[in-house]
Amino acid sequence: MEQHEERIELSLPGGDSMEVVAGTTAAEVARRIGPRLAREAVVARYDGRLVDLAQPLLEGGKLELITLDAPEGLDVLRHTTAHVLAQAVLRLYPGTKLAIGPTIEDGFYYDFDLPRPIGPEDLPAIEAEMARIVQEDLPIIREEGGRQEWIERFRAAGQPYKVEILEEIPEATVSLYRQGEFVDLCRGPHLPSTGRLRAFKLLSIAGAYWRGDEKRPMLTRIYGTAFKSKEELEEHLARLEQARKRDHRRLGRELELFAVSEEVGQGLPLWLPKGATIRRVLERYIVDLELQEGYEHVYTPPLARTELYKTSGHWEHYRENMYPPMKVDDEELVLRPMNCPHHIMIYKQKPHSYRELPIRIAELGLMHRYERSGVLTGLSRVRGMTLNDAHIFCTPEQIKEEFLRVVRLIQRVYQDLGFQEYVYTLSRRDPENREKFVDLPEMWEKAERLIREALDEIGVSYREDIGGAAFYGPKLDVDVKSAAGKFETISTVQVDFYLPERFGLEYVGVDNRLHRPVMIHRGVISTMERMTAFLIELYAGAFPVWLAPVQGVFLPIAERHVEYARAWTEEGRRRGLRLEVDMRDEKLNRKIREAELQKVPFMLVVGDREVEEESVAVRRRGQGDAGHLPVRDFLDELEKLARERRLDLHLAAASSPGVAASSGVPAS
Repeated sequence: MEQHEERIELSLPGGDSMEVVAGTTAAEVARRIGPRLAREAVVARYDGRLVDLAQPLLEGGKLELITLDAPEGLDVLRHTTAHVLAQAVLRLYPGTKLAIGPTIEDGFYYDFDLPRPIGPEDLPAIEAEMARIVQEDLPIIREEGGRQEWIERFRAAGQPYKVEILEEIPEATVSLYRQGEFVDLCRGPHLPSTGRLRAFKLLSIAGAYWRGDEKRPMLTRIYGTAFKSKEELEEHLARLEQARKRDHRRLGRELELFAVSEEVGQGLPLWLPKGATIRRVLERYIVDLELQEGYEHVYTPPLARTELYKTSGHWEHYRENMYPPMKVDDEELVLRPMNCPHHIMIYKQKPHSYRELPIRIAELGLMHRYERSGVLTGLSRVRGMTLNDAHIFCTPEQIKEEFLRVVRLIQRVYQDLGFQEYVYTLSRRDPENREKFVDLPEMWEKAERLIREALDEIGVSYREDIGGAAFYGPKLDVDVKSAAGKFETISTVQVDFYLPERFGLEYVGVDNRLHRPVMIHRGVISTMERMTAFLIELYAGAFPVWLAPVQGVFLPIAERHVEYARAWTEEGRRRGLRLEVDMRDEKLNRKIREAELQKVPFMLVVGDREVEEESVAVRRRGQGDAGHLPVRDFLDELEKLARERRLDLHLAAASSPGVAASSGVPAS
């Protein structure tokens, strides 16, 4: 009796369809479409999920073949490269215990428990072994197996981390991937073979606790990246090198901005005088703007009773990020992770009428959040931080206008700070996650609708992030493009109907009855620590005049010129300018070079002529000779530059280029 093969219909992108025999693989479909797609496809999307090209297609459905031009294809490439890294390490260091090897933004890593320590000098040998594995073009084969069977296999192979992972998987069947002698527990998908890898690079080595737990073993983490082509890899490495030069930790040391002390503790940076100056300028700038906008600044303590955070809901939803309580007399106190409960207590100090609203309470509030040691980074990820924070208490009718005022304030600040590229994100709750988000659907819908209406009114485009909201309300996040080309959240505006209800906040309405106010939480320039780190990297340490810790340095040519320089430095300081004198007995060229390295905006050379004429020979950072002019005129112009917060170093009053050479200043 003749048997008929079952045939299925596949829907392809663009509205096309193809009929194939059930069991046909995605790779075979690619070959039928054309030789180019067969060469370039690396993975497939089959009815919404990513699968290997070797996956048999048993039922009809949607099929999309993905190349390395798509983010999903690049992710699969990097995931496969992580497996090749693990295989190479096992070959070079027998006895290595494997942990995990996920992809991350722009790359991947793999964690190892190695039989001996290794360092950056070992990476070239590992890369060479990876290249051999690529040359071998090993087929990468997916296998399905019983979970208990593979627990025993990995235990016998001396792979305790894989055993631990398997023991936590509820399914009876698990998937693994094999390439040559190497096999790893993995959901996949992967490239068809190791020979499909194009261009990769191992970048660094770091320590990482198993599962981020400081009580578990310290593993060796190897970071790497992979790209479609060598050209794209080289471009990425060039960007990394530029980011390395701008790294705020390195510049923070070189420019003497901040320090980290083991004696003080991890994640608790020390602000050195120059860094403290930048912070102070930022603080004064934002406080002055907020006062102009009708905010009332307050001071509240960084400690509070645990009960306060139980009322707010932070204890239930945010406890893992809080420090343990401390017993003081008969009270249980905790370091605050948020300022909002304190500002609510200020609002509750007296009754309020609708005539008073909105009430805008602001603070540079010191907070503490528990961060694991492995994620602490300079100023950008710390345990103690000061947030530019404010809470607006308003009527429901005032929400939209107050929200728009905050967005306009953010836009003004970004203009002053020189932020060129930023995007808006409406962070919403995930309706399916009732544990993370307060389960009050009507409240969420109302708050999200109001934010949308405000954004539409101001005419900004935005994307939506399901699940990105705070536990008690939706928010607008503003992400700014960093010096490394990544977008980081700097500002947040949040509409909150929940906390006023929890704390029983009230105001007397126009009808002489009690009503519930609405809160708007907002942070414009993030924490002082994070913003300073961001600006250090954005400007590569070469701050505009208004932010520079030292705006100008007088360089006396000889000892007899020091008193003149000191007198004008004092005059500048009386005007609020940040000036210094380099009084060292060093050659002028060296003084200029070191001032350039310290990224001082202006170098002010003074010699006999300048003393006689009450003038100064000006050099601009990175541009050399800027002319010769009366010192009082220079101070006037410097004041103007700082006051107007100009981002350039244009010196309108400078004249007679090259004249400074007569005072011993080398021509640039």
